[in-house]
Parts: sequence; structure tokens; C-alpha cells
Amino acid sequence: MFEWWHWMVLGLVLAMAELAVPAFFIIWFGIGAIGVGLVLLFAPDLAISTQMLLWAALSLALVAVWFRHFRPRTVTSVGTSAASVPGETGVLVNDLAPETRGHVRFQRPILGSDLWECYADTKIKAGDRVRVVAVEGNFMKVEEAK
Repeated sequence: MFEWWHWMVLGLVLAMAELAVPAFFIIWFGIGAIGVGLVLLFAPDLAISTQMLLWAALSLALVAVWFRHFRPRTVTSVGTSAASVPGETGVLVNDLAPETRGHVRFQRPILGSDLWECYADTKIKAGDRVRVVAVEGNFMKVEEAK
């Protein structure tokens, strides 16, 4: 039979595992285990099946609350997918020619970064405004903004 401190240790191990696996998902199972440990501290007579059921219910409730209420607020409105990026404008950081790559800086982060490596089919000078034509892997194809 598990005692309260077993659940506390399991919760801490799961919370620490979140540091190794940055998915922000394991933490909720760790908090659920800590919750079961706290319940056992005050009601030590719970059967192991009840403890497991309580852990599953707490963990799933925490995951549901996270995904339904808190996670949507962390997603930015700009750059949620590569399909929404074409048409965004930025400033070219260095000179760009068809045979070289450069960098474009955006006022707001696009797909998680405000600085992207880019290329173009024509020469463009540093400091000019450019418009994104396409996202191809880790690069953005740009053209001079008109």
C-alpha cells in the first residue's frame, strides 16, 4: 500500500522529469500525485485502487483545465502557422543578392522568432522593407515591399 510520502516523491520525480521533457504535460501528473499525497496525509485509509483513481482524476482534470482555459492564451495571434506568414513585412538586416542569404527582422515574432534567415531572387539593400513570399523550411523567401 502506498503511503502519502510515496505519492509526494512520485509527484516530485514527475515534476523534475518535465525539465528533461519540455512538453509541459508531465507536470500535471506530478501535481496530481502530490494532490493524492496530501489527501492521504489527512485520510490514510484509502485503498490503492481509490488512490490510483484519484490520481487519474486529478491529473486529467488539471490537463483539461490547462488545455481549455490557460494554454490558448499563450498562443500568439501572428504566426500560428506557416500558411499565415506570407504577406508579413519586415526590415532587411543585411544586403541580399540571389546568390547570398540574409536576415529579415520583424516587429512582432513570426513563428516564434523576430529574426529569420531569408533569400530573394533580386538584389535588396539592408534597411529596405521586404514582404514574405513563402516559408521554405528554415528560410523565408522575400521580395521588396512596394
